[in-house]
Amino acid sequence: MKLNNKKVVVFGGTSGIGLATIKLLLKGGASKVYAISRNPNKVKIKKKKLILETADVLDEASLKKLFKKIGNYDVLISTATGGERAIGPFLTMNMRGYRDSFDKLWGYANVVRHGVKKLKKNGNVVLVSGSPARRPKPGFVAISSTGGAVEAFVRAITLELAPVRINLISPGVIDTPMSPLKGKARKDFYKNATKENIIKRAGTADEVAKAIIFAIENEFITGTTIDIDGGWILS
Repeated sequence: MKLNNKKVVVFGGTSGIGLATIKLLLKGGASKVYAISRNPNKVKIKKKKLILETADVLDEASLKKLFKKIGNYDVLISTATGGERAIGPFLTMNMRGYRDSFDKLWGYANVVRHGVKKLKKNGNVVLVSGSPARRPKPGFVAISSTGGAVEAFVRAITLELAPVRINLISPGVIDTPMSPLKGKARKDFYKNATKENIIKRAGTADEVAKAIIFAIENEFITGTTIDIDGGWILS
């Protein structure tokens, strides 16, 4: 599928990977791009083709209204985390934090369930998982569990959605605004987090966004997970 003249909906499209994806979509010739999040005003891009909308992926009623307003469209992308994700040893973890980490799964389920009703039959869906889903490391139990559930969800619904395609992007350690660290502390964090990877640096939001565009444009993939991880899985 070529992006030219396509109408695209992007949840979590106001920062990090989502924002990088929006920039590539606009550059690629999309006719309309909807950037949707709980705080869309963070986007400072001034483009007639970019439409900012407010919605919470956990609020089904607001999603129904939003998709009705958007009407028929070509591509559905969600990079929205749904909320905070718990990190740290499972045995000392706050169990509410562990449960709340699954808001990512519930958010994706809501977006797909209500979003595909207006998605064209030759359209496609792209969601975002994460490397811990298939190669967990200490401290990533919640993220691993959630990512694994997301990947199982996509595999399970691929046949149901056909001919609509659905694929997953699985990033490793990516330098995005999600991390609040600054300066040397930020640099040291990413250096330590990637020291055992084959590629010893954090990825960029733009590198992940390019994989999302690939998943949209390549019409011979569905139910597939694309790793953008610097070698996390093999390290």
